[in-house]
Amino acid sequence: MNFLPKALTVPISSALSRWFASRAPKKDSATLNLRNVYIFFSREGMLFAVLLVITFIAGINYGNNLVLGLCFYLVSVWLISFHVTFAHISGLQVRLLEVTMAEAGASIWVTLQIRSDSRQPRRQLLFSFEQSNNKTDKRVKKKTKDNEDSQHSVLVTQLQDEQVIRLSVPTHTRGQLKLPRLTIKTVYPLGIMRAWSYVYFARTAWVYPKPEAFDWQTQHTVAHLEDLPTGGQYRQGQDDFERLDNYVEGESLARVSWGHVARGQGMFTKHFSDPVGHEQTLDYVDMPAAHHEQKLSQLAYGVITLGQLGVPFTVRLPNDGPSAVPMGEGDGFAQACLLRLAKVP
Repeated sequence: MNFLPKALTVPISSALSRWFASRAPKKDSATLNLRNVYIFFSREGMLFAVLLVITFIAGINYGNNLVLGLCFYLVSVWLISFHVTFAHISGLQVRLLEVTMAEAGASIWVTLQIRSDSRQPRRQLLFSFEQSNNKTDKRVKKKTKDNEDSQHSVLVTQLQDEQVIRLSVPTHTRGQLKLPRLTIKTVYPLGIMRAWSYVYFARTAWVYPKPEAFDWQTQHTVAHLEDLPTGGQYRQGQDDFERLDNYVEGESLARVSWGHVARGQGMFTKHFSDPVGHEQTLDYVDMPAAHHEQKLSQLAYGVITLGQLGVPFTVRLPNDGPSAVPMGEGDGFAQACLLRLAKVP
């Protein structure tokens, strides 16, 4: 449609996109069939079609049976290519396995499982996600168009049974990201016809704020692993003996110091504790930034830093209720906190 004015191509493209979407409901798994597989001449195939027209007109005009025979031979090649190319992509099964989380500006990774029940291997299948129309993506789009083997597309040269592939999707802003439509296409075997299909996934991805460093020493006391204090703060546990208290009726008899009872010194309860170091609280209000998104970026920096250090911490956001905010430590808890930051309005 490059030969048409932009005022016409935009509404036509929008109408076609809506029509394609109406024929492929959003699911995390799809099977390519007659309803969602499309086929047309490839760019080289258009030249082949022109050749068919020229040979037919020349054969009729000059009454040359050899030229007409060549035309009919080329038509048979085209019909066979039409059938083989369509059958080569039809029946393919695609299933979404995993979608990662990423910071704004980075790429999320989508893991797909592709499966073929055909006895014959499928070849030259190109998988790619539709690129954004954002102006900032023009260079990325041009690079992807010129290099089909870039990280935003995967060419499966041969598929037998099943295979797992990973595709990247660029991100720009924090929040929920709807996965763009997946395009699957092939020109196998002769390159005359191009068969393709679109898959629309229901699952979405989350993008957390891009971490922004701030004056950590001003806000918190822990900046490096070697600065972590040893001892001084404890929580109730079962590792280290802490103290003896007078027995209170109702307490567990397992914690009673029976040695003191045997010596006639009375009943005492043993208390134990676990060292926790300096627990940290990352509060949205305490962030030094002035803007909302910048505050979230600084919180993301604090979450990642404390998660790597293994320091127990909690994150308090402006929409948190009066109930206690959960506390945790480690990379797993940090990922959960980053997800909370991604979902903040």
